[in-house]
Amino acid sequence: MTDNEALTEDQVGDRVAGLLLAAGGGRRLGGRPKALLEHRGHPLVEHAVGALRAAGCARVHVVLGARAEDVRARAALDGCVLVDNPDWEQGMGSSLRAGLHSLTGTGARAALVCLVDQPGIGGQAMARVRAAYRDETSLASAAYAGVRGHPVLLGAAHWAGIAATATGDRGARAYLREHEAEIALVECGDVARPYDIDTEADLVHLE
Repeated sequence: MTDNEALTEDQVGDRVAGLLLAAGGGRRLGGRPKALLEHRGHPLVEHAVGALRAAGCARVHVVLGARAEDVRARAALDGCVLVDNPDWEQGMGSSLRAGLHSLTGTGARAALVCLVDQPGIGGQAMARVRAAYRDETSLASAAYAGVRGHPVLLGAAHWAGIAATATGDRGARAYLREHEAEIALVECGDVARPYDIDTEADLVHLE
């Protein structure tokens, strides 16, 4: 029997932690941290946390880096575990390592990882990927017209291997490429838009 079959919905929420990577400095956005970009009257980091909670994640860890103190002061992140990444300038890989390390010993059996600069991906898509959790060996990813994207679900059995290969801006990409046959793809193209807020031109997506 898998963990998912044996547990209630609330218990699965405890086993699958939300992990939000929100440390980037927005280099191509004139140095504006993405976490603080306004969308519908609130910082992007708040939207992403709300989506993870709507997806059923009882525990949410948020990795901060650029202007972390401003993010703490301006964003409503009550109930979240805030993880400082002093090496955020080294890229997303360092934030993923810091986030996974922060989950060690919490009882979480998997991490649902999302990026702060993808406001088009909401709770419905995140819930679909979270539902792919079976046990600590699970690997799952949202797909858009069959193309793998975010969020991704990383079972705890994979965390050490991911941390060992997460460098620069690659995140878990190298590890997932090596384990592609094990990844459950969850189609989300009907409920989410996977654009990134990377450049000034992308700001058109913010409301």
